Amino acid sequence: MTQGDTTQTHRIHFTKMHGCGNNYIYVYLPDNPIADLRQASIDWSRQGFGIGSDGLITIDRSKVADFRMRIFNSDGSEAMMCGNGVRCCGKFVRDHHLTNNKVVTFETLAGIKTLWLQEDEKGVVTGAKVDMGEPVAQDTQFTVSSCGREFQGVRVSMGNPHFVIFLDEKEDIETFDVAKYGSILEHHEAFPDGCNIEFAQKKGDVIRMRVWERGSGITMACGTGACATSVAATLTQETTRTNTIQMDGGKLMIEWNENDGHIYMTGPAVRVYEGVVES
Repeated sequence: MTQGDTTQTHRIHFTKMHGCGNNYIYVYLPDNPIADLRQASIDWSRQGFGIGSDGLITIDRSKVADFRMRIFNSDGSEAMMCGNGVRCCGKFVRDHHLTNNKVVTFETLAGIKTLWLQEDEKGVVTGAKVDMGEPVAQDTQFTVSSCGREFQGVRVSMGNPHFVIFLDEKEDIETFDVAKYGSILEHHEAFPDGCNIEFAQKKGDVIRMRVWERGSGITMACGTGACATSVAATLTQETTRTNTIQMDGGKLMIEWNENDGHIYMTGPAVRVYEGVVES
């Protein structure tokens, strides 16, 4: 710092974590205050120039739950919910000795989420089952015209908006141009607030899904997207209410419970490394 320069540099301790390859930077705000969360997410998420991630997730104290979780996409926009992220939050608070509980609640913009933490034989958290709440299927035969073709899919809200498209068997989901169509459909006039776009196909007992996330682009996985895809499959593809969703980064088990109508998502949470970044 030069003479007369009053700018202060803060060292922010972070944890890089992922759930099925959906990777975020995690920061506990009471110990690491950040002046501009949106800009921090933009700067730190840049591959090659920052830490590199799908965005920034902060953990804070809450008056209505055990903890509060906020999610910022790599473009700085704030998301309402992240299924892979909330599982990693559960591992974070245990790994950092912020709680000893095996059942933890998080306040999110999509409501309070309850997690049942899963442990290995040494008591280390490896994943979680999450009550994702009740889905809202807004339209099971919604059609959007774009790029010279029509996409028919299911609109599902998991607290955030999703448009799930089941591709025809003649198309190869592995080579399908998710970037081209996802980027256009995200901002289609049919979705004035933007939308998460899922492309899916039934593959035996598994549903293969690839995703274009609102505000982040292609990601290895999307927890709320997996939930929305499972709901869409149950409603339109004659599957059961329990489905395995295979994404680029791994699998999630999704159960649409008949008794309470809630979606329960089960999957891994992995800590990659700890680090310090200046802000």
